[in-house]
Amino acid sequence: MNVIKRLSLYCLFISTLGIAQKNTDPTPDEIDLAKKLRETHDKDDIALLESSEEISFDLNNDNSKVVVYRSVFEKLMNINYRANIQKYEFYDDESSIETFNIKYKNDKNTNLYINDEFYKDHDLFYNDARVKHVLVNFPVQGYSYNYELKKRYDDVKYFTALYFNDEYPTLKKQIRITVPDWLQVELKEFNFGNLVTKTVAKDSKNNTVYTYTMNDVSGLSKEEDIPGRSYIYPHLLVLAKSFTYKGKVTTLFNTSADLYQWYKSLVDLMKDDTSVLKNKVSELTANAKTEEEKIKNIYYWVQDNIRYIAFEDGLAGFKPDESNHVFENRYGDCKGMANLIKQMLKLAGFDARLTWIGTKHIAYDYNTPSLAVDNHMICTLFYKGKKFFLDGTEKYNSLGEYAERIQNKEVMIEDGNQFLIDKIPAGTCDSNKETLTTHFTIEKEKLKGTCNRSYLGESKSEFLYAIYNSKNDKREENLNNFLANSDKNCHITDVKTSDLKNRDQKLTLDYAMELDNKVSSFDNEIYVDLEFLNEYKSLDFKDRKNDYEFDYKTRYEATTTLELPAGYKVSKMPENLMIKEPDFDISLTYQKTDKEIVYKKVFIFKNGVIKTSDLPKWNAFYKNLLSNYNQQITLTK
Repeated sequence: MNVIKRLSLYCLFISTLGIAQKNTDPTPDEIDLAKKLRETHDKDDIALLESSEEISFDLNNDNSKVVVYRSVFEKLMNINYRANIQKYEFYDDESSIETFNIKYKNDKNTNLYINDEFYKDHDLFYNDARVKHVLVNFPVQGYSYNYELKKRYDDVKYFTALYFNDEYPTLKKQIRITVPDWLQVELKEFNFGNLVTKTVAKDSKNNTVYTYTMNDVSGLSKEEDIPGRSYIYPHLLVLAKSFTYKGKVTTLFNTSADLYQWYKSLVDLMKDDTSVLKNKVSELTANAKTEEEKIKNIYYWVQDNIRYIAFEDGLAGFKPDESNHVFENRYGDCKGMANLIKQMLKLAGFDARLTWIGTKHIAYDYNTPSLAVDNHMICTLFYKGKKFFLDGTEKYNSLGEYAERIQNKEVMIEDGNQFLIDKIPAGTCDSNKETLTTHFTIEKEKLKGTCNRSYLGESKSEFLYAIYNSKNDKREENLNNFLANSDKNCHITDVKTSDLKNRDQKLTLDYAMELDNKVSSFDNEIYVDLEFLNEYKSLDFKDRKNDYEFDYKTRYEATTTLELPAGYKVSKMPENLMIKEPDFDISLTYQKTDKEIVYKKVFIFKNGVIKTSDLPKWNAFYKNLLSNYNQQITLTK
């Protein structure tokens, strides 16, 4: 192409771009609106001035599946000085995106480059999930775009929930669902309160039209460690029960039995080649002295040797992979790992079954027949009249220990053409007990002493996960750094541990510690700062709006003993501090004798949560806790 022709095309492109962008700058009214919205939503860069979703259904006569069409229109405004966002939408083999477009506010196309690619996790393209995404630049405050999405779901069973809250705050959200008379659908409402208005009407084709409207919708919370979104945000579950075609009624998910039969149909599709597993099962069980030891050897081997990845979308989100594939690849998702445990245990002569479960972030149980009910799979072992729930994704759990995320949750256990509903046992804070015992003496304005730590349950699993997920050449350094609480004034030596590979015993560590900058002397007085860990100091919940959830129920006890130097007595100690509430019980106490001071801290979070209603009490206590941590002990000669 010659230079003149190329220049002409360039000028044409610039001219077209100028026409498209004409009248896209914000008006004074739009700038004023953006400023007002920023005052209300000072942590957000973008607001949705409006957001509407239209849901409709059709019948695919070729495969007798109900198809869902979802159309979305949003008007996005920049409420900060400038902003860049990624707009994205996932899809998979069971869905397709027909329109994904960003337009100027005058409805002209922006022609922004839209990426369309497989969703990748680290180095693995691991499932059928794809994502369309585009980078959107908002150059000035008040600038706005229109977003359009049209998406098709090939099977209604995969269309489970509609949420009103978006990533960004929304001035007005409307969801309209048009249900034809041949389709039986239950729209189950959650967390509506008085926030959502609803109307029901018939259109000209005798379809039932449900319209839900919510104003001043907050953006998704940016707070960490909050309950799952199904507990806190207004949303609808779309439960397609059945459809009628030419007088014939076809059942979809009308009951939990229908849900199980579909799950079972996917399991029946598997073609496990268990001959691949036989040698490894024989190796793991050959020298076992008891049946229980055989079980543990298999269960722990899967934990240690199979890398966990997530197949979460479309059919791959629900069909387990064959055990031989997981075994040979040395990776799999929760379903593949559960199936591998099942098949290996069956080869060893045990009764093991696949089990569906929703983790604690999901608010529903199996009374609701929907794919939204569960998001996880484990294996249930029937052994000596008891059920043991085996989760291969929990890397360091011992047999009979269950992660907080599945405790007290319903499970659906395969039982031939039938199924069993049971519940994972709930643990207590004592089962995760962590202790620290320290004995200090004062030597040349330093605290020197010995320490012992012990871990049980999930505190042990969490510790092991942190250690073994660090590089081998950094493991000792990372361990010492952890024991020192990343304090450069703390020096750790002579670390001795229990057998870190033995999941079935308490984990213990013994080591020596030396602390600088904790002791100072003036005339006849010595000032000692006996606090060196400041446990839970990070839990500052000012302005928090949601429950705070710990990783697990916690009982933590730390006892520090300080030997008094010869010829000194205690003239000042911090006051004791205590609080006792239904969800947390905390005490910091000091005791003294002629020879020593004993400083004991007990933190009990018996339900693994600080509820929103208790945040004022926590915040008042937290101030006292910081004050207590900053006080010194005075010793007088």
